Amino acid sequence: MNSKIYSIIFLLSFISTITIGQVTEGEKSLRTMSADTTLGWKKGGLFAVNLAQTSLTNWAAGGNSSIALGGYVDAKANYEKDKILFQNRFQIGYGFVKMFGDILKKTDDRLLLDSKFGYKATEKLYFSAAFGMKTQMAKGYKYAKTDTTQVSQFAAPLYSTLALGIDYKPYSWLSVTFAPLTGGIVVVTNPDLRETYGNKKDEKVRKEFGAQLKVKLDKEVFKNVKVDTELILFSDYLNKPQNIQVYWDLSVSMQVNKFLSANIRTNLIYDDNIKIADKTGLKAARVQFREVLSIGLSYTISNK
Repeated sequence: MNSKIYSIIFLLSFISTITIGQVTEGEKSLRTMSADTTLGWKKGGLFAVNLAQTSLTNWAAGGNSSIALGGYVDAKANYEKDKILFQNRFQIGYGFVKMFGDILKKTDDRLLLDSKFGYKATEKLYFSAAFGMKTQMAKGYKYAKTDTTQVSQFAAPLYSTLALGIDYKPYSWLSVTFAPLTGGIVVVTNPDLRETYGNKKDEKVRKEFGAQLKVKLDKEVFKNVKVDTELILFSDYLNKPQNIQVYWDLSVSMQVNKFLSANIRTNLIYDDNIKIADKTGLKAARVQFREVLSIGLSYTISNK
């Protein structure tokens, strides 16, 4: 385990310590909500840490001793007053599993920042400017029986976008943003990974310019069941605009009672620029999908 991994584990442990207190069983999470109607700010966050450990000694049925650790932070700070709308979201997550006798393997790695500024034109329509950035923190690998291949690292890739358009908000929990002027860059600092993410071998930064449609829903659909989902569709005017890039994130949180909660997060990506090898080594654009399920103890506080 290298120094970067230790640093990430320490960061997640520190975050979980200051937000949760003491983790005494499998998982604890803390959700906070606060609102200041005078200043116009609404702040909220989901903080969670998961820990699983198995130890086997002379266990006849077989198996492997292992330890797994995961942490996730989803923080929001939104401002709305008069004709101004300013929304900010920061996500960071990391997880790994370590089987004794085997190498440490990453199971989750996410670093994301989103900001959107809007100026009200009508009751439900805003002129908007949005900035987004996402990457991962540590090196990622694809594991095979006979080979281990690096497939990612910090800023390889890194996606950044700036979108100008209009934001339609028919309800407080739903927004539809159309940005016909969307510029973006794809940074791949590692030359060996550039062609995997659509960059040329000597192209550290690839430029994109096109149109983006974003649909976001954040609502309590049933009592104690909250859905937070975002769908992004992007067409690049400069490179095969008919090949739509698709990014869909979904989070469903359920508060069973005061102390027990469940959360499922999924991420779906289709990008024609990203080439993924199959078992035969053939590289092609493919649908990417990830799912993270957390069930455990939680404690909720609120100040509305």
